[in-house]
Parts: sequence; C-alpha cells; structure tokens
Amino acid sequence: MPRWLNTRTLTALSVLLLLVGGGWFVLRDAGVVSVEEVEVSGTTGRQAGAIRDALTNAARDMTTLHVEQGPLEDAVAPFAVVRTVVAEADFPRTLRVRVVEHDPVAALVSDGDAVPAAADGTVLRGVPADGLPTVDQKLPPAGDRIGDPGTRKLLALLGEAPKPLREKAARAYMGPRGLTVRLTDGPLVHFGSGARLAAKWASLIAVLASPESRGATAIDVRVPEHPAAAGLEQRSTQLGQPSTGN
Repeated sequence: MPRWLNTRTLTALSVLLLLVGGGWFVLRDAGVVSVEEVEVSGTTGRQAGAIRDALTNAARDMTTLHVEQGPLEDAVAPFAVVRTVVAEADFPRTLRVRVVEHDPVAALVSDGDAVPAAADGTVLRGVPADGLPTVDQKLPPAGDRIGDPGTRKLLALLGEAPKPLREKAARAYMGPRGLTVRLTDGPLVHFGSGARLAAKWASLIAVLASPESRGATAIDVRVPEHPAAAGLEQRSTQLGQPSTGN
C-alpha cells in the first residue's frame, strides 16, 4: 500500500463518497429540477388529448434527474392504441415523451360492429375503423388481444402488406386456398399459408404492375416466384408456373 494511502486517507475518501452519493439522491428529487413542461409527441386520433393529459399528469410527479418509465407506462395502460412510450429529459425542467402507437391493420366485424386491431392481435378499442380492411368474426373480441389463430394469421398478413396495398384491401378471410384478400375494385389474392408473407406481397406488386395482369379476377401468389392470374384471355392467363399450394 502506498504511504499516502493510509487508514485515515481511506476513511476520508469513504466519507466523501458517501456525502457525494447522498447529495445526488437529494438533488435528483429536488424541486429545482422538477418537471414543469411536458412535451408529448406521436399520439393521434380521438384519444390523443386524453393520452397527453395522462402522461402530463404522471410526468409532473418526476424530476428531470429522476425519470421513471413505470408510471408513464401505467398512465397509458388504459389506451390500447399505445404500444410504448419513450421519455427524454431536457434539464432542468422539461420532459419530452414520444408515444409509439399500434398501427390498426383491420376492422374486426361482428353483428355490424367494427373494432380495429393491430398486426400483433392487439384490440384497439376507441380507434376509428374507417377505411380499414374487414375481417369477419362470429363474436366480438372479448379481451385486449385476439386469441383465435386464424384471425391472428389474417392480421399478420395485413400487417405485412405495404401501406398502399393495405389501403386497397377490402376484406381478408380464410378461403379454400388459405389466406385470401379481396382488393377494392380488384381481384382476389390467394396467399396460402402465413409463410413468406413479405415475398408474397412483393410478388403481388410485380403482378399488378404488369400490363398482362389487367382484368384478372384472381391472383395466386402462394408460390411467390411463380404467381398466376385467373380470369384473363388464354394468351395472358399464366404469369408464371401455376402454384400447387403452400
């Protein structure tokens, strides 16, 4: 041990560290750094105002040196549209909270009622269902998440769709050829299983872009490398090798 690092020196250093540490715990909850301004971004729709109010109320119990994720998440727990929140302190008085929302991909329809749902099966009550492709249900969703495997596959299918194509989708259902989407003023699209969805949507984009597909009543992308169109004249019926299922 070096001469200067004797017992007295070690004791003094220990006391200093305790004082500094204790001072930090006092300072981080002091009024001089309490949150006064809360900036909330990322929230849209009918519940936006209520979400901002809930986060603002929760944030004002914090300081910019002591931001707690738990109370912020608890504040937005009643709002199914919120997937998560990200908080960033701006010393000394401002807290910025970014809301990450679920993206509704379909309207679950039963008995004339429509309830939006996200691609992961989260039920988004209170979110507008206008303009979303529909997925028929025998019963209204009972909880906050969809449990039916078939419905979850359809939601995942629509969630994987490029947004411009999802906006053209009118209805999704499980048909004789598996996952099926009816495009608005367009053909049926057969996707088969829930495998390789990104490749299948990409294949559909290529088919729709081809002049040879004009007038098709159905497009089969179950094997995305070999899409096929039905309802055309014989000269343009086959865009690839007919698929055998997937």
